[in-house]
Amino acid sequence: MVLTFLLLALSLSALAAPPSTLVTGPSSGCSAIHVITARASTEAPGEGTIGAVVSAVVQGSSQNVSRESVNYPATLTNYDSSEGLGVTDMRNKLAAQARSCPSTKIVLMGYSQGAQVTGDTMVANGAGVNQVAAVILMGDPAHVAGESFQKGTANNRNGIFLRSDHGLEQFSAKIASFCDAGDEFCASGTSLAVHLGYVQEYGSQAAAFVLGRIGG
Repeated sequence: MVLTFLLLALSLSALAAPPSTLVTGPSSGCSAIHVITARASTEAPGEGTIGAVVSAVVQGSSQNVSRESVNYPATLTNYDSSEGLGVTDMRNKLAAQARSCPSTKIVLMGYSQGAQVTGDTMVANGAGVNQVAAVILMGDPAHVAGESFQKGTANNRNGIFLRSDHGLEQFSAKIASFCDAGDEFCASGTSLAVHLGYVQEYGSQAAAFVLGRIGG
């Protein structure tokens, strides 16, 4: 498992765009759409690999779209603590955005550990969840087999950090979760390559799902 995590760290570093600074929300005013993103494990602060999907939404929408990223360790060591801090920060950002801009439609996205953060934020059902219009999960290690919103090929395999219930099902119309058979983390498989390929494989589909949910 340690070797697997090291390979994951190296592979995500190679796959990601050049290191980015932390993406923050708009300094003033309210956008029509606001995207909050949680990066994958070991990626540099910012949106990480899944930021390409955010950019596709920004470019494809006729509305004003703002974006920010979750500020959390995203480490493989002390994973539980890291993931918990991610949930806390995403929940705080979601609540703050909903409080400041009650008419803004909010989109949540996460990749790998960031997908677990995003799903757990929804399950917590805190302030602002009712304002979430769309959720994108890619390679969620807490994936639960058989849920209706799954878009990949791993519907019969659970993730390695399985959620204890089907708490996301209540939000099924809002969620697209991408997990393919063989993925080492979201489907308890053996392939790291599958885990790293979701933006390339499903990025356009994910962006189209979000655009459909937010009204273009």
